[in-house]
Amino acid sequence: MLEVQNVSKEYPMPAGPVRVLSGINLRLSPGDSASIVGPSGSGKSTLLYIMGALEPPTSGRVLMGGRNPFELEEKDLAAFRNQEIGFVFQDHHLLPQCSVLENVLIPTLVAPPDHGESRRRAAGLLEQVGLGHRTHHRPHELSGGEKQRVSLVRALIRRPRLLLCDEPTGNLDQESTRAVTDLLLALHESERNILVVVTHNLELASAFPLQYKLGTDHSNYLYKKEILGK
Repeated sequence: MLEVQNVSKEYPMPAGPVRVLSGINLRLSPGDSASIVGPSGSGKSTLLYIMGALEPPTSGRVLMGGRNPFELEEKDLAAFRNQEIGFVFQDHHLLPQCSVLENVLIPTLVAPPDHGESRRRAAGLLEQVGLGHRTHHRPHELSGGEKQRVSLVRALIRRPRLLLCDEPTGNLDQESTRAVTDLLLALHESERNILVVVTHNLELASAFPLQYKLGTDHSNYLYKKEILGK
């Protein structure tokens, strides 16, 4: 269970603090998939980073499986993120000197040896996303859509309970966007994790059963199934 409880976020500025998020509440269970849209500056990415334990809230709390990651020591927090949370960003962040398979296995390097289980899982996931024949290729040999599929497999390699995606199709053409969207939902269905995507792409957002709008006032809402914040 992911619980976001009355989360607010402020950034200090010379003229006074700037509030980006105010009173955000959200609860998602394993198997839920949700999209969050909103205008630029509404705090979508900030909310994602807070849910992913990358940035602490100014007030409120986030619970993952009943645990507040921000109460952990730094070393334990890093381990928590590595084990429990997968990230997919707009930029794939693949290491150019590593092969596809090596890039996928990077999150497992800090884990205890698993006698080849991670490598077998990586090969199976790459086959599932249509890249089984690309395991030894370097990132510069891949298309944009292929790179993003690699980053998706990398995010799933540790079987995270929470998968967070920040504009995962932002750099892709329409055909690649649809392919990555279909893969996101298909892999979510098989993994049964919690999936949250923040995006400007309304076509991508509409593919998710749960759709939320994050905005600074009611006049700029494009649609409303759920409203985050107040």
